[in-house]
Amino acid sequence: MNPLDLFQNFLNPPVLFFFLGLLAIAVKSNLEIPQPLPKFFSLYLLFAIGIKGGAELTKSGFDGYVLSVLGLAMLMSALVPLYAFFILKKKYSVHNAAALAATYGSVSAVTFITAVAFLQSNHVEFGGHMVAAMALMESPAIIVAVVLHKMYHKDEENQAESSIGHTIKDAFTEGSIVLILGSLVIGFVCGEKGYEAVKPFTGDIFKGVLCLFLLDMGLVAARRLKELRKTGIFSLFFAILFPLFNAGIAITIAKFTGMNHGDALMFTVLCASASYIAVPAAMRVAVPQSSPGVYVPMSLAITFPFNVIVGIPLYYSLIQHFI
Repeated sequence: MNPLDLFQNFLNPPVLFFFLGLLAIAVKSNLEIPQPLPKFFSLYLLFAIGIKGGAELTKSGFDGYVLSVLGLAMLMSALVPLYAFFILKKKYSVHNAAALAATYGSVSAVTFITAVAFLQSNHVEFGGHMVAAMALMESPAIIVAVVLHKMYHKDEENQAESSIGHTIKDAFTEGSIVLILGSLVIGFVCGEKGYEAVKPFTGDIFKGVLCLFLLDMGLVAARRLKELRKTGIFSLFFAILFPLFNAGIAITIAKFTGMNHGDALMFTVLCASASYIAVPAAMRVAVPQSSPGVYVPMSLAITFPFNVIVGIPLYYSLIQHFI
């Protein structure tokens, strides 16, 4: 990786604000983003990304390339939790292995948004269909993990047979999925002209809102770091090495399917990220025996900072070299 790329990513304002959040907790500052502003920031970012992606999708359309990328995205979302579960089952209980498999098979919208900002700062374009890929990758991992949990934990009689159906429904009706898909459809229907009408709101202030959101994420991640002491060194290695492994698979797929650099980075980031919003909400219902003190800190306090600080420029450097 070019050290200059990593240094430039460090000097990216959203990344620096993430560090500011970490620093604030380290020095025991009383800095905090009052509720419900963090919720608003996340809704705004999903809306802005979705409507822009829909407008971009009107340009590219649904050709064979776009459909193949969407299909590969969903395939990876189903495969990653499959092999993750069997690795994790050797170290964790079936409950926590299933929850972690769902976490690392699903995606992080915030990591995706940070990658968007990285590409924009480097003046690299990516297809609007990658926003659709992000939305579609959220649910398959949760479904696969719940099915695996049921298969390897048959002695739990108190779980209703309909819980898988409920989980699927919850996964598709989760607020972030509804907003990103809805915004994508609206952007697609309205096209470039419709996007231009809201561009002052969705474009000009996008990075400023992202800075505030990542400041809050830095505060939250720093608080979660304390919980990692209970999970041992294996958790640390897995939370870094597993995303790198998935990124390697994604870059290989991107190379052989002819993705451009922008699409390849977004696809790689989606495959290498880990969910800490949708999956905990789903696991609380589908696998209540799992411990959020294991899978939330791993994804939020290790994998997320690693991807934002090191992963994104590293993946892009590898893409430039191999594709």
